[in-house]
Amino acid sequence: MPEGHSVHRIARQFARNFVGRTVLASSPQGRFVEGAAVIDGREVTDVRAVGKQMFLAFGDLWLRVHLGMYGAWDFAGEILVDPTIASANGRMGHTNQRGTDLAGPVSGAAVFDQAGENSLASIGAPRRARGHVRMSEQTTGLDDDLDEWPPPVVGQVRLRLLTAVTCADLRGPTACELQTPGEMMQTVEKLGPDPLVDDFDEGEQAFVSVVRRKRTPIGLLLMDQSVVSGIGNVYRAELLYRSRLDPHTPGRDIPEDVVRGLWRDWVRLLSIGVETGQMMTMDDLAPDDYRRAMAHRDDRHWVYHRAGLPCRVCGTQIALEEMAARKLYWCLSCQR
Repeated sequence: MPEGHSVHRIARQFARNFVGRTVLASSPQGRFVEGAAVIDGREVTDVRAVGKQMFLAFGDLWLRVHLGMYGAWDFAGEILVDPTIASANGRMGHTNQRGTDLAGPVSGAAVFDQAGENSLASIGAPRRARGHVRMSEQTTGLDDDLDEWPPPVVGQVRLRLLTAVTCADLRGPTACELQTPGEMMQTVEKLGPDPLVDDFDEGEQAFVSVVRRKRTPIGLLLMDQSVVSGIGNVYRAELLYRSRLDPHTPGRDIPEDVVRGLWRDWVRLLSIGVETGQMMTMDDLAPDDYRRAMAHRDDRHWVYHRAGLPCRVCGTQIALEEMAARKLYWCLSCQR
């Protein structure tokens, strides 16, 4: 499932390439025909990301999209890079699915993530080539051939948004619906604080207040989007390890300074994720190690996806269990 950093990157992609432009909207799959007809021919006026949800404004209506487990936005056409987003090695760039550098005037030797987590492939200098924001490895069958415009529809596209030069195809979302401004605000109000949306201090205090009055294990609280927005399975495991917290510890039993530390660490990791497109959770890596980590998920995390392997610090085998219907990775020694 895409986590908060990916959704914020997608929102920035829309801000750069769609806001202020009139779009043609259609539902090739046929499951959003009525909604597409309502926004067809309208101007995109705003875009917001809160946690794992994105909201695209069309005047007095908002399109709410939650990608869920398998959703994806695929971009094609002339794609303008957002200057606040860097490539995997910290420079601007554009890569295709094979990792070949396709950058334009702001080129860099970009690194492609073999695990499919990197949304860098959708960002680059203006060029007539297909780019993808692949939120799931379930999306297949796409190629780089754009001899025709608009590009052919490939697979089950719930919604296609098309400007004169840029195309965005939405596949497999959990939610794709139109909301009034009031309905949109009700949705947002149910979500916990997002460090990139809410006031830093207010967000921290809200997070601390909720966590410290709950008997619920912290491993569950971090996945509760009403407690904090944007954290998914990867960030949960890594945040808990970095704080040396047992996932089963009730929130109310965690010292206040540790809870505040969790929030501040989330702020830092989320910012890194938005900038690089990668869930980088290891610190102080040498340049070669950093580049390797950006290209390979297994070199990027402390415990996630490392069940049975030795802890990078103490050597204890990383444990795997199920919590909140998701796999939880943690070190039984370091996190005690």
